[in-house]
Amino acid sequence: MRKPFQLRLLTSLFTLLLFCSFSGCSDSDGDGPDPIIQEEEEANDPEPIDPNRPWNLVWEEEFESDLSEWNIWESGAFNNEIQFYRPEQLVLENGILSINVQRERIIGPNNPFDSTDKEFEYVSGRIETKTTYGPSSATGETEYRFMASIKFPPGNGMWPAFWSYGDPWPTKGEIDIIEARGNLPMEFSSNIFYGVEEGIPITNNDNTVVEHDLEVDITADFHTYELIWTSNSLEIIFDDESLHKYNANGLNFISSLFGQKQQIVLNTAVGGFFFPNQSSSTFVDTSQMQVDWVRVYSR
Repeated sequence: MRKPFQLRLLTSLFTLLLFCSFSGCSDSDGDGPDPIIQEEEEANDPEPIDPNRPWNLVWEEEFESDLSEWNIWESGAFNNEIQFYRPEQLVLENGILSINVQRERIIGPNNPFDSTDKEFEYVSGRIETKTTYGPSSATGETEYRFMASIKFPPGNGMWPAFWSYGDPWPTKGEIDIIEARGNLPMEFSSNIFYGVEEGIPITNNDNTVVEHDLEVDITADFHTYELIWTSNSLEIIFDDESLHKYNANGLNFISSLFGQKQQIVLNTAVGGFFFPNQSSSTFVDTSQMQVDWVRVYSR
């Protein structure tokens, strides 16, 4: 039965006074937050991430026996390059992978997606890991680290690279840890690609390419090249020295790369768009890229 308003009001006031007499009451301007709510909020707060926590080795390649964990290309490529990739150019000896480049005319498939025959001026090698790697909040591995010890090939026209990408390109992204020109042995560049449609990048080189000037010749000896990949940054490291840290923004799409997985690639291309307006007659006839090891870490 519905009570009259006055009786309901008196009953409510009596109940409130009775409750406060036993438990105590405070207004909304009290000295501190409700301890129960505070405890619940503290329990839900994530633990701070230790920036110095150890890295866990995920995978390594020492090039001691074979290339069974890599896909080996046998075709042309892209970017108006003039080399044909074939297995014969890959040699393992004393724990070193050598990618041998030489001037040789050969006819072969235009690229892996186009079997049309094309004439190439050089032969070289390219390998990609069969397994893909990358940070993900789903797995709890929020940072990844790609490392390699490499001696780069000297000579005009040589375009060596240590990089990663995912298919369909560029929807999974591409990270160029290092791209070098053999005729400029004291510098290299890094770059990022990303797109939402297959074959169409929406990144712009003006916002993503970073040139790194060095004090050493990277074709004269082995050096260590690293990428540290997180949810909001990509850091390029050379011989334990940080050269550049890309921070995520609306122009480089780094945040869109997080959660993707990519193959690691080692190759030496020849010519192409990386050497604009240059005749292949000015390129060296032979050269060699060498790789001592590759490692992948996570944490």
